[in-house]
Amino acid sequence: MRLGEDALLLRLGDGIDADTNARVHALAARIDAARPPWLRDLVPAYASLALFVDASACDGDDPLADAEAWLHALPPDDGDPASSQGALHEVPVRYGGEHGPDLDAVAEHAGLSPRQVIELHADGEYRVAMLGFAPGFPYLLGLDPALSMPRLATPRTRVEAGSVGIGGEQAGIYPRPGPGGWRIIGRTEVVLFDPARDPPSLLAPGDRLRFVPTGKLP
Repeated sequence: MRLGEDALLLRLGDGIDADTNARVHALAARIDAARPPWLRDLVPAYASLALFVDASACDGDDPLADAEAWLHALPPDDGDPASSQGALHEVPVRYGGEHGPDLDAVAEHAGLSPRQVIELHADGEYRVAMLGFAPGFPYLLGLDPALSMPRLATPRTRVEAGSVGIGGEQAGIYPRPGPGGWRIIGRTEVVLFDPARDPPSLLAPGDRLRFVPTGKLP
């Protein structure tokens, strides 16, 4: 479908689903590898992919029609979408205490000890499904279902930069201070977004991430 005069939205499914998201990133990688001259930007989401079109690079009167024709001619991909591997990042995290004020609540909700929550949270490999909410904020798939917990009924007015949180079935990291309603279980000193860096965001959609516990554990 068309998004205004300079973008297309390719919808591959609905909702939050790891397999659908893997297909989104596989398609984004194929388009980016071919890099048609009209492509200005690719923005993956959970189940869709937005393509922004540079009208000056198109020959016809309808730039979006040119882009649509190019997409229809794109050969099918017979590979496994899940085999597309982004960069792997290790993120050190201090869990609990002042760094993770909601760790005990998550543990009680899950019927686990705080130490077991940390072990489960750090045991898995996460995938950056998309970036959103704030510059550099990663929505992460891969949270153990046992740790799933609803957001706070009343969001905090300030969440510290680097806070590692749980929001429903998702994990995330706050790149800068601001309000937020996710359950905060730890904090990292890794800088996720720096406007002076190229690229500014440390993480990219499709990247993989592992949390590494540091410091004294509860």
